[in-house]
Amino acid sequence: MSRSAPRWRGPLRLLASLLFLLPLLWLCSAALYAPGAPLPTSWRLWPDNPTFSNFARIWQIAPLARYSANSLIIAAIAVPLTLLTASWAGYAMAHLPPASQRRWLLISLAVLLVPAIALWVPRFLIYRPLHLLESRAALLAPAVMGTSPFYVLMYFRAFRRLPAARYDAARLDGASPFAIWRYVAMPAVRSTTIAVALLSFIFYWSDYISPLLYLRRDEHFTLPVGLQLLQQLNRAEWGLLMAAATVASLIPIALFSLVLWRLTRQKPGEW
Repeated sequence: MSRSAPRWRGPLRLLASLLFLLPLLWLCSAALYAPGAPLPTSWRLWPDNPTFSNFARIWQIAPLARYSANSLIIAAIAVPLTLLTASWAGYAMAHLPPASQRRWLLISLAVLLVPAIALWVPRFLIYRPLHLLESRAALLAPAVMGTSPFYVLMYFRAFRRLPAARYDAARLDGASPFAIWRYVAMPAVRSTTIAVALLSFIFYWSDYISPLLYLRRDEHFTLPVGLQLLQQLNRAEWGLLMAAATVASLIPIALFSLVLWRLTRQKPGEW
């Protein structure tokens, strides 16, 4: 049985991949329907008369290029900030005494259980006197606090699993806490850094509520808000909306594919 198990592993992985790719394939095929044509009610993966005109029209109807640039700017700033603050917090938690570790672990889990909707009004009340509304700073403020306690806990677990001898050897050599974090701890948790970077990028790239609540100027809107505006302008143009959604999905898919390709070319010990 153990010898025949690897034979089924490949087909099972391929089948699981196809199941997860079906929504994406349907999205791409729906973007090829002619303008004004309704989406099919039965299962059909490819339209009868496919057209690429929807991909050209979305840039003319709404300024999606500016919205995409705004989303990229937010993600390009927020992701490094998230990695910095979340890793600092996780590193500090990992070096606390056991009693303090348990205390902060419980606090992090309690904060993680708070619904996102409960934070909308308090954040608005905090941003308004600080004059953060109507600017990108309102969207970047969560990154200064690590974006999510989940990312802090990921780093806490990764740093805690490292052998204490590494930290002790660095301290004996006279390294400062910042130098130990930079040259000893962070290189050893690259897989966690990659995971947090991907998760935080997806979070900021797909964030719709924050720009809707804290921004009013059209020049600051991000891509998710642009997709909603496009739907309001053309409610019956489903092919147009699917084309915009396809374009919005390309960058996260390309980033994930690049990271996956890079990981497959590295040895497990280098992760």
